[in-house]
Amino acid sequence: METSGESSREMESQKWRFFPLLPVLASFLLLYVKFPFKQSQNACSLHPHSHYWITSKQIVTPQRVISGAVEIKDGKIISLVSEDKWHGNQFGQIIDFGEAVVMPGLIDVHVHLDDPGRTEWEGFPSGTTAAAAGGITTLIDMPLNSDPSTVSVETLNLKIKAAENNIFVDVGFWGGLVPENAFNATALEDFLSAGVLGLKSFMCPSGIDDFPMTNISHIKEGLSVLSKYRRPLLVHAEIPQEVADHPDTKDSVDNVRSYSTYLKTRPSSWEEAAVRELLTVTKDTRVGGAAEGAHLHVVHLSDAGSSLNLIKEAKTRGDSISVETCPHYLAFSAEEIPDGDTRFKCAPPIRDAANREKLWEALLDGDIDMLSSDHSPTDPELKLLEHGDFLKAWGGISSLQFVLPVTWSFGRKYGVTLEQLSSWWSERPAILAGQDLKGAIAVGKYADIVAWEPESEFHVNAAYPTYMKHPSISAYMGRGLSGKVLATFVRGNLVYKEGKHASGACGQTILAK
Repeated sequence: METSGESSREMESQKWRFFPLLPVLASFLLLYVKFPFKQSQNACSLHPHSHYWITSKQIVTPQRVISGAVEIKDGKIISLVSEDKWHGNQFGQIIDFGEAVVMPGLIDVHVHLDDPGRTEWEGFPSGTTAAAAGGITTLIDMPLNSDPSTVSVETLNLKIKAAENNIFVDVGFWGGLVPENAFNATALEDFLSAGVLGLKSFMCPSGIDDFPMTNISHIKEGLSVLSKYRRPLLVHAEIPQEVADHPDTKDSVDNVRSYSTYLKTRPSSWEEAAVRELLTVTKDTRVGGAAEGAHLHVVHLSDAGSSLNLIKEAKTRGDSISVETCPHYLAFSAEEIPDGDTRFKCAPPIRDAANREKLWEALLDGDIDMLSSDHSPTDPELKLLEHGDFLKAWGGISSLQFVLPVTWSFGRKYGVTLEQLSSWWSERPAILAGQDLKGAIAVGKYADIVAWEPESEFHVNAAYPTYMKHPSISAYMGRGLSGKVLATFVRGNLVYKEGKHASGACGQTILAK
């Protein structure tokens, strides 16, 4: 039987045998605390480090495309070095994208996320995850088709509340200019002070009951107020005109299933009439004019003829005016739209192939300033895909995730460069939305970045992970595209990587100050 004395001596012996290991154990613990083998996951990011480098052979900067590295710390870009200076700066975590393009994250200034009120159409969670998967780091949400429309401080607050903890990329908001508020300068000033980045109006019926159309008097008043805040007015520029050869569709099922029938109901003269009226007030935005400081932006231009020429002339006269078009006008033409395929219905409509060529020419020449998606989803039932009635189906192209590969895929034959993509999708949209810290890979800017493979091809079909709420209504289903997005960073957070999203909806709402 072991005595208590023997037991005590044995324990003392064990203790002293263990003692030489203490320094090793202490060093191990210190190393673990300072440099943990596996850091705890940040719900906002798939890369749990606040200080790291991104390297690539193709980094698109405001000056040129370089081979080198971008240093990111606490959500911002703190240094940018070329490859020849990089070798002595390998510090900390490195994400190497090899030959893939590293470009500023896309800024889409024209999306309808339908939240709150019509989340069965889209919604902030589904819309922003699709954006992240498409390399889009910032969305500016239109004041319709949410319910209610965003036309006041109260309805803006509903929008902000709906976005809280529900957005995976940054989201800002345009406010609505409607007859109800257009002549109330105090209401508009309160609206702008509450944080909307600018205003949006329609010169034709919008299709949404609480977002009625405006006339040129409303627009003039809106520009007057906006001049004090130096923010833009975005306008859907179509004014309905009498159509002499409007088709009789009462007794012809085939007629309403033909895209040409719909195209005839919205000719380019509608756009031209609207632009002509707009130019009667944009002269006030010139230096020394009554609305100097305001800016007018024509959204989703479809007509590359008279409408575009009028805008070009206004620019040469000094009017503060810009214009966007959309990938679907650059990718498709009226002649190729199948009978009954209402996925292609939008307003203004997709026009003929000759017009498409002129749009590309204007974009490449700089006469069209930027691109946007005009992502406008809906409940699939409203597209009437089974009936194929172009006149009754809800309009709008659902495209959010694919705008980068679509622009690249269809633009390659025109010699589109990476610098042009960055200008159309990042730099110029950032200026329009007043986002000085976005839109470029440059020191001091937010680390909003997309990495993508220009040569990587994929087929958009039912098996492809689209991350869109209603992929069946997208006009890009069935298309082969080039330009696969590998990773998307928002303010330094890796929110999307090769099919996986960060678990936390950590995007920020953007309010003007």
